[in-house]
Amino acid sequence: MSAIADTTTATGTLEARNLVKDFTLRSGFRTSVLHAVKDVSFTLEAGRTVALVGESGSGKSTIARMLMKLETPTSGSILLDGRETGTRGRGLERYRSDVQMVFQDPFASLNPFHTIVHHLERPIRLHHPKLSGTAVRARAIELLERVRLTPGESFAERRPHELSGGQRQRVAIARALAPGARFIVADEPVSMLDVSIRLGVLNLLAELQREENLGVLYITHDLATARHFSDEIMVLYKGDVVERGPADQVILHPQHDYTRTLLGAAPEPENLGRLRDEVRAELAGR
Repeated sequence: MSAIADTTTATGTLEARNLVKDFTLRSGFRTSVLHAVKDVSFTLEAGRTVALVGESGSGKSTIARMLMKLETPTSGSILLDGRETGTRGRGLERYRSDVQMVFQDPFASLNPFHTIVHHLERPIRLHHPKLSGTAVRARAIELLERVRLTPGESFAERRPHELSGGQRQRVAIARALAPGARFIVADEPVSMLDVSIRLGVLNLLAELQREENLGVLYITHDLATARHFSDEIMVLYKGDVVERGPADQVILHPQHDYTRTLLGAAPEPENLGRLRDEVRAELAGR
């Protein structure tokens, strides 16, 4: 049995409907409200990658945490296959077997006291309790090899500090697949990795997305990689989605000034000077 057999024919949708998230801030006797996410809606389909792009503080990670049930929306709803999702008990357990997250920091997302194989065997046992110990071990090893940590047995008994940052992020991806996820929320998955290894991790995610028909929400501040690895791009500014569309359309024909500013900051020599000059000229004329 394949270690990722549950995802090989993945179908369905993950939908955010009118999500709002407000945080109450208190300073002494004063209280204020931070509107972190403002009425955001989108649908993530199995087999497609949607990029959520914006600068730090735009609300990207708050949306990710709501999708993962780590934050409760102030209002709005999250639907899996058209149905409201559970917030506790078996409903939440079923949801988390279908929706998993790859966190930004591969150094903090793995427990330093446990072996690599422990990080994979635990979610397999939780979500597939009928599997024998031998089958659980086999699935964990196969997952390691699926994310290009080969031979899997040579990595199984290591601890996180014995792996490089890129290898740790591959373990995190394998852990996300372990329950049989159909949807992956990847929150800035390469931003803390060396530039030389980022492409390899992104290519791995893209390969898994295609082969397992996964739905991937790729959260990033980098429009260049968003265009290359995504079918659709949503641009988030101060909690609002200000632009969305097919990846090439958003990159080649941006409609919003903020999108054009992000493009002007992208490290692509052919675009950098021209777009920055255009944005500055428009802003100066206002």
